[in-house]
Amino acid sequence: MSDVYTPPKVWTNDEENGGEFASINSPTAGAREEKKLPVGKHPFQLYSLGTPNGVKVTIMFEELLELGIKDAEYDAHLINIGEGDQFTSGFVDINPNSKIPALVDKSDSKDISVFESGSILMYLAEKFNKFLPKDIERRTEVLNWLFWQVGSAPYLGGGFGHFYAYAPEKYKYPINRFAMEAKRQLDVLDKKLANTQYIAGDEYSIADMAIFPWYGILAKGKIYNAAEFLSVHEYKNILRWSDDLLKRPAVLRGRLVNKSWGDDDQQLKERHDASDFDNMRLDF
Repeated sequence: MSDVYTPPKVWTNDEENGGEFASINSPTAGAREEKKLPVGKHPFQLYSLGTPNGVKVTIMFEELLELGIKDAEYDAHLINIGEGDQFTSGFVDINPNSKIPALVDKSDSKDISVFESGSILMYLAEKFNKFLPKDIERRTEVLNWLFWQVGSAPYLGGGFGHFYAYAPEKYKYPINRFAMEAKRQLDVLDKKLANTQYIAGDEYSIADMAIFPWYGILAKGKIYNAAEFLSVHEYKNILRWSDDLLKRPAVLRGRLVNKSWGDDDQQLKERHDASDFDNMRLDF
């Protein structure tokens, strides 16, 4: 068959590989451009984009601020991954993996760089003693689900999302393979949420913040345009949980930060002050 791919003996990079993201894909790491990152006035400097991994962190910041923790004030700078901002020298200095989000904590005498969204959530939870229980049993349950998300999301985003929504050509095998895995993951969550209010129990935590921007938004039909294809209406418990989270003002605010697409009144490309939300439409 002419469409069967036979791998070469030695792989070489094809510049056309990657479809929509071909222009930024590369098998090498490191900076491609010398450029410093902007720095705002607050203790925390976040460099991100309003994709699911970025939204995890902005929800966390907004939840901390909702509790009245002023020390959690932050500047959120837009990193346009389509234009290669993640490959500037300033960004690579704080995240050599060139992926959003990345955070710099300037609240102490020495700046601390934190990258990987799960690591950032843990860092902030431990720094402010919020949304991560101290009790070993409850803490472990939260971390179980946080790391479940970290390990599972690549199959949803890089697997299902890529081949279903972004790949330059649609092929049956990868779409079906990753659709099956996406539905299996949704079923895991749905069965868990049949017995608990939140992901790790009856207490809202960083596990919810990590999982919602991927699976909650998927169940609500707001990512990959795949709600009908995946029959997300089947997952009643995920939908209930998602609706509960969408009643939280911090979740509604966090969803908009570093967002650069969609309706103008739901794009907050950069966030430097709480008043930046004044002209935003927070409804889902």
